[in-house]
Amino acid sequence: MQEVALVVLARPQTLAEACTLAAERGDDAKFVSGGTAVVLMLTQGLIAPETLISLDGLRGDAALPGWTAAEGTPGELVIGGGMTLADVARDPLVRDLAPSLAHAASMVGNVRIRNVATLGGNVAEADYASDPPCVLVSLGAELDVVGPEGRRTIPAREMFLDFYTTALATGEVLTAIRVPRHPRASADYLKFCSVSAEDRPCVGVATVLELTGDGEVVALDAAIGAVGSVPQRFEDVLSDEVGRVWSAEIASRVAQEYARRITPMDDARGSRAYRGRLIDVLVRRSLATVAREQEARRGA
Repeated sequence: MQEVALVVLARPQTLAEACTLAAERGDDAKFVSGGTAVVLMLTQGLIAPETLISLDGLRGDAALPGWTAAEGTPGELVIGGGMTLADVARDPLVRDLAPSLAHAASMVGNVRIRNVATLGGNVAEADYASDPPCVLVSLGAELDVVGPEGRRTIPAREMFLDFYTTALATGEVLTAIRVPRHPRASADYLKFCSVSAEDRPCVGVATVLELTGDGEVVALDAAIGAVGSVPQRFEDVLSDEVGRVWSAEIASRVAQEYARRITPMDDARGSRAYRGRLIDVLVRRSLATVAREQEARRGA
């Protein structure tokens, strides 16, 4: 095991304290919530912060009443950044309003990891092979962040910049994830593991589909994870199909074009060629799943 240098663990009790401390320490500090990713990276020598700033104390911050909970509004689902993946996976509101996100959260690592890892931490870590990010991209989620300079919102589609790199500025904390409500749409997350069911995905596919009563495409989305540094999504491919009557040919075109445009990474979980074939197959399967659900709703 890599020898780990001594690290100061700070335990601020409010978001304001956490942001101030992070601004003071700068690049020498790192936020930690569940700690599942940070501790692993520390022991492997991949990061070497002088200070870890625990966000556990934020549970009692009156300024963050929804830090560990989910709340539904007429237009969106709001999930606190401190909500564990296990809670996201089993929360009735999340399962009802964002089932693909609940499903993705249920597939991260194992139950021990999910019981402590948080959705906010998972997103902020920007692990290229984690499950929730590509789902949030497909759903058009927005991320509320607070930092030394105040509050702002980052679209999930603009959050992920590179391997373990996000649009978060120094000292910013991801406080909430906002998922637009799509009551008439169907969403799916399909994960393929080449090693074991608890492993990170070789390829992850998140899709969204909404059809009119006549079968015309109102909304279509697809995002691919674990094949490169960030989730892959192609707006022009998707928008070209809006207004057309749904058919298997649309699924084929989207799958083939995604497979053509993406140059997957090559690692122990799968070769470039293997992943390329999986993209084609899994996009078709996932779109077939949401299409069947839409057809069932039309016939109900």
